[in-house]
Amino acid sequence: MNSRRAWLIFGIGAFLYLVAVLQRTSLGVAGVAASERFDSSAAALSMLAVLQLVVYASLQIPVGVLIDRFGPRALMLVGTALMGIGQIVVAFSPSITVAVIGRVLVGAGDAAIFISLIRLISSWFSGAIVPQLSQWVGNIGQLGQVLSAVPFAWALLYFGWTPAFVAAASASALALFLGILCLRDRPRDAPDGRHTGSLRTAMHHLRAAMKRPGTQLGFWSHFVSQSSGTVFTMFWGIPFLVFGVGLSSQTAALMILLLVGSGMVAGPILGLLTARFPLRRSSLVLGIVYVIGLVWSAVLLWPEQPPLWLIVLLVVVMGVGGPGSLIGLDFARTFNPMRSLGSANGIVNMGGFVASFVMIFLVGAILDVLDHARVAAGEPSDLYAYDSFRLAFLVQYIVIGFGVVMLLHARRRTRRQMKHEEGIEVAPIWVALSRRMRRHRGE
Repeated sequence: MNSRRAWLIFGIGAFLYLVAVLQRTSLGVAGVAASERFDSSAAALSMLAVLQLVVYASLQIPVGVLIDRFGPRALMLVGTALMGIGQIVVAFSPSITVAVIGRVLVGAGDAAIFISLIRLISSWFSGAIVPQLSQWVGNIGQLGQVLSAVPFAWALLYFGWTPAFVAAASASALALFLGILCLRDRPRDAPDGRHTGSLRTAMHHLRAAMKRPGTQLGFWSHFVSQSSGTVFTMFWGIPFLVFGVGLSSQTAALMILLLVGSGMVAGPILGLLTARFPLRRSSLVLGIVYVIGLVWSAVLLWPEQPPLWLIVLLVVVMGVGGPGSLIGLDFARTFNPMRSLGSANGIVNMGGFVASFVMIFLVGAILDVLDHARVAAGEPSDLYAYDSFRLAFLVQYIVIGFGVVMLLHARRRTRRQMKHEEGIEVAPIWVALSRRMRRHRGE
């Protein structure tokens, strides 16, 4: 545990995740190119991202069970191979139907990478460094968005659709080679490190993990904090910035990079806060979500197109949501035994992606409805009009608002269980702050 070998495993695993994020987010950069290549409606194009996320989210629990049964190494290698194959299919797709098949393969492979890596960290490291490493995994993975926003976007612009996606697939081939060579599931003498004996046993651990209030709290934390930024980076951010707000393609790409950079700065800070204040993790999540909602409200209520400084602020706060969602996985780690941690991580990691694919599809559907109404009224078609985006993005308040209500309910149940089983009573945050202030005055 925490050895040089552990750090090597962490580095190779993080590289596989970086490549996975590159494949996952490449479509967000290629949204405009996809519109030109396939000449399809907004709803049809959104299905490229929606089905990818549906597959990703729906496989989280099965992948978690398989991790508990076969170990994270096998799942990471299979997932990396599937993503490379999927990108090759997208590269040569003559129609949007074939491209959807490729993105489904990308989603299936992507589903296996992150939660397997989180399980590897828990197997090779111990102590307060674990939540910090989880945040650093998120940071390193976000560099995959940088790769999609800069070199991949450059290749797409200057070489075209097929060469760009083939180049992305070659990165998966390199990652697969390194994973086969270096990854191992756990140290030889790791306690409680064996895989579960059968799929039936693994399913039993899954059911137990699903029933734990702490796992549910992790799911809803992930649901509310990650989804807004994922919707923005995976599909609708570039069209919104280019066609809606009127930024150039280069400036829009810089906004995506800024979102990534914001998450990279916030991640280590949130990791330290999570380790330092484990009883206030849900308050951190809620604070992030409230700030994101406040800035989105300012953008959508702005009388005209919002100024650049407000767009920059929006991108920065959405970037904090990515590392904020990793707090949900820390709930899974602390409220589940190692033998069922893969299943618990899979449950939690579904949250943000379930919310994301619902919102991506609804935004596309609303844009189509508004454009059809515009044409029926005798006006020219303008699928990506800013006013249409303003109405379409309101779905975030419904979806994420529902998640906040469920998070508060799960938190109450989790705290009730902690008080009953461990004698730990968590006071409301305003009470804790008041007590601390009185202590400081007394000192």
